[in-house]
Amino acid sequence: MDRKFIVHIVILTALSCLLLYMIEQVFGAHYLVKTSSKIGLFLIIPLVYIKYFLKDSIFDFLRFNQIDWDRLKLGFGLGLLSMIILIGTYILLQGFIEGEAIISDLRDRLGISFKEYIWIAVYITFVNSLLEEFYFRGFIFLKFYQSDLPILGYLYSSGLFAVYHVAIFATWFNIWLTLLALVGLFVVGLVFCYLNTKSNNFLNSWILHIFADIAVVSIGFYLFWTL
Repeated sequence: MDRKFIVHIVILTALSCLLLYMIEQVFGAHYLVKTSSKIGLFLIIPLVYIKYFLKDSIFDFLRFNQIDWDRLKLGFGLGLLSMIILIGTYILLQGFIEGEAIISDLRDRLGISFKEYIWIAVYITFVNSLLEEFYFRGFIFLKFYQSDLPILGYLYSSGLFAVYHVAIFATWFNIWLTLLALVGLFVVGLVFCYLNTKSNNFLNSWILHIFADIAVVSIGFYLFWTL
C-alpha cells in the first residue's frame, strides 16, 4: 500500500474523531446535529476519498465480492455471547453506574425524550453500527491489514474506536469506570478486526456490533423506564 494512504488516513480519521468530540461535548449539539455530522465524517468523506483520491471502486475497496458466508456464523455466535456479557456486566456494576446522570445527560444535554429514544435505539443498532464498522474496520483496519502494517491496523483502529467513544460517555462514569470502558472497547475493537481478516470485509463485525448494541440500548430502555 502507498504509505501516503497511511498518513492521510491517520490524519483524516484522528481529526474527524476530534471534531465529533467537540460537537458532542464542547458545543453540546442536539442529537440530530451530531448524527448528521457523523454521517458526513464517517461515511461521505471516506467515500469521496476512496472514489476520487484512491480512484477505487467502493465495491472492490470494501471486498463485498469476498464474503465468507460460513464465517458469518461466528459473528452471530459471538454477538449472542456479547449480549450476555454486556447485560451481565451491567447487573454486576449497576451499583457503580449513575443511571440518573446518564438519563439526565440524554434528556437535558441532548434533548432526547423517551419516544425519541425508541427511534434513536433503532438507528444506533442498525445504522450507527454500520457507520462505525465501515469506518473503523472497513475504511481503516482492512486497508492497513492488506498492507504490510497489519499490527498498526489492529492498534490504530481499535485505539481510535475506544477513544472516540469517550465523546459519548465522558460525563456518565467516574474515572475508573471510564478507563475500564476504554480497555473493554479496545479489546472489542481487536476482536472486531480479527473477525474480518478472513473475508476481507466488515460484515462479520457489523453482525456482532448489532447484537452488542441491542444489549446497550436495552439497558437504556430499562433506565428510561425506571428513572
